[in-house]
Amino acid sequence: MAWHAVTVRVRYQETDAMGVVYHGNYLTWFEIARTDWTRAHGFAYRDVEARGLLLPVVDVAIQYKHPARYDDEVVVRCRIKEFGAVRLSFEYEIARADDPDRLLVSGTSTHVWVDREWKPVRLNKAAPDVYEALSRAAEKGE
Repeated sequence: MAWHAVTVRVRYQETDAMGVVYHGNYLTWFEIARTDWTRAHGFAYRDVEARGLLLPVVDVAIQYKHPARYDDEVVVRCRIKEFGAVRLSFEYEIARADDPDRLLVSGTSTHVWVDREWKPVRLNKAAPDVYEALSRAAEKGE
């Protein structure tokens, strides 16, 4: 299964008093990868929101294996884990760019499509073109 990858360099303000990346920053990096993933698959999340569709996180899981430190270059990998008309899950891996096989962090996020009133919607009805793009990516394991 193919991963979509983005590179991030750890900024000083992302580290804590122990000199390692503060744990909450990994979730931000998940979002950076996920947003870039959507662009790479033919649609910008901003455009989806402009159509009245939102994709809030309803669940997140993260496993910390090794720390990243200031000025490390890390690769954040993202792909679809599960896909349906209402629910969508992504999985993530983060590794140092110079050691991509040694995982620092892995995780998942689960999202539900909702309208502006936060009522669940079926993406295949509300935005068939976005549904098709996601469906193709899920079939390819991207």
